[in-house]
Amino acid sequence: MENEINNETSNVTKNVTYTTTTVNIPEEYKPISAWGYFGYELLFSIPCVGFIILCVFALGGTKNVNLKNFARSYFCLLILVVIIVALLLLFGVGIASFTSLARN
Repeated sequence: MENEINNETSNVTKNVTYTTTTVNIPEEYKPISAWGYFGYELLFSIPCVGFIILCVFALGGTKNVNLKNFARSYFCLLILVVIIVALLLLFGVGIASFTSLARN
């Protein structure tokens, strides 16, 4: 009885150890390589065309979930940069007008 249990256990171990399967990932979940991210970042940084492609990908123009999420994160970063630049310009103009009023 004990010998049968050991044989069954060793068979299970052998099957787990020696069985390698290729995982078929659906197209919508395929990972993007590091060069892919670099290329998409370059594409998104083109002034007008890149922004249009960024909006298309972020709003669902691609089936790849990873690319869609990357486009959304790049879009959020772009919005944050625009807000920060607008605030800096606003405060810069405010400080400049304040100093010009103070001189008069």
